[in-house]
Amino acid sequence: MSKPTPISGFPEWTPAQRMIEQFVLDRIRATFELYGFAPLETRSVEPLDQLLRKGETSKEVYVLRRLQADTDGPAGDDALGLHFDLTVPFARYVLENAGKLQFPFRRYQIQKVWRGERPQEGRYREFLQADIDIVDRDTLPAHYEAEMPLVIGDALRSLPIPPVRIQVNNRKICEGFYRGVGLTDPEAALRAVDKLDKIGPARVAELLAETAGASEAQAKACLALAEISAPDASFADAVRALGVTDPLLDEGIAELTAVVETAAAHSPGLCVADLRIARGLDYYTGTVYETQMIGYERFGSVCSGGRYDNLASSGNVRFPGVGISIGVTRLLGLLFGSGALSVSRDVPTCVLVAVSAEEERATSNKVAEALRSRGIPTEVSPSAAKFGKQIRHAERRGIPYVWFPGAEGDEVKDIRSGEQVAAAAGEWTPPRADLKPLVGPATAGA
Repeated sequence: MSKPTPISGFPEWTPAQRMIEQFVLDRIRATFELYGFAPLETRSVEPLDQLLRKGETSKEVYVLRRLQADTDGPAGDDALGLHFDLTVPFARYVLENAGKLQFPFRRYQIQKVWRGERPQEGRYREFLQADIDIVDRDTLPAHYEAEMPLVIGDALRSLPIPPVRIQVNNRKICEGFYRGVGLTDPEAALRAVDKLDKIGPARVAELLAETAGASEAQAKACLALAEISAPDASFADAVRALGVTDPLLDEGIAELTAVVETAAAHSPGLCVADLRIARGLDYYTGTVYETQMIGYERFGSVCSGGRYDNLASSGNVRFPGVGISIGVTRLLGLLFGSGALSVSRDVPTCVLVAVSAEEERATSNKVAEALRSRGIPTEVSPSAAKFGKQIRHAERRGIPYVWFPGAEGDEVKDIRSGEQVAAAAGEWTPPRADLKPLVGPATAGA
């Protein structure tokens, strides 16, 4: 077999990185459950018409086809694509199972998704997301929009990563303002403003004219709104100072004020009102969120989401919701790339049981079984080499302890300090810091 060629955009972590990822997922999962979110997993594929129904996603969807499928293109049951986020499949799941669910329904979902994007640092074609959503039947109180940043703030604060700042806006502010200045296609204006960080204000002004029919004065007003940012409710005064009025604008200001004030009471500095945040997907209707990791702002958001009223609907029945998603692979990829995270050893093993002779391996196996039964990760030496060689084997793999079975009693050696003491497999316990690999920020020079 020839040497395989890596496929860009499909990351494969090392065992050490995978242990860090598992640690991160466990912390995130624990926080989600503390807030009462229940786990859910949906299928990986959805009908293409559902995937293409909302937002500018048609160029990113991976189509699923059998190798021998009709070359004329997918049709019927074959018209499937891999999901590009977890919100669209979740909305479909709610519609299919509404009769079995208790509302408001709170769920978390940790799964891989696929997007046909151009791979680059922090952006992948296959990646893991950790989502929470709350949906209700017919109406969803706005206070749930204020709860989302609290959950995410606590989840990310539990990780050994740089602090984060959640930028929040409300689509009603933008849409109400655009209508207030006379624009008739607020969604086109939203899509244009969403590109502000990528293409700059001059090009956005041109885009507003081209796609939303904005005059020079209207484009200037839209850009003035996007420039407003505040860590507290003072953003509302800045919006009103622009002199635009609209009932939807007032509604959005009230909702965003509640989000900012709730977050400030829970965790000062966590949220900032930033009125340039729009989110590119069309299905958002209220509060929207983007999260930047301090020191990594140039890479954009690592956690985003928003309120949606019409994504899950069937006839006259609606299931409005609000959700937010942590881009786990994106976040970790950035931190791995900068060497910002470390794990204390590359294997879960805490103890290597030495083998004095191959005919004594059963004795070593019994010691290992006794240690494992007490929750101590243990493996047995691969060979009955000289003890010095077995110790070096443990050292190379980062295993902190080597156990020596003996006819007159066992001994365990901390190979870092060289200390060796008598021990019994049914009683000995390593320090808590050694029991499992520790994940933390990488130290200087590490």
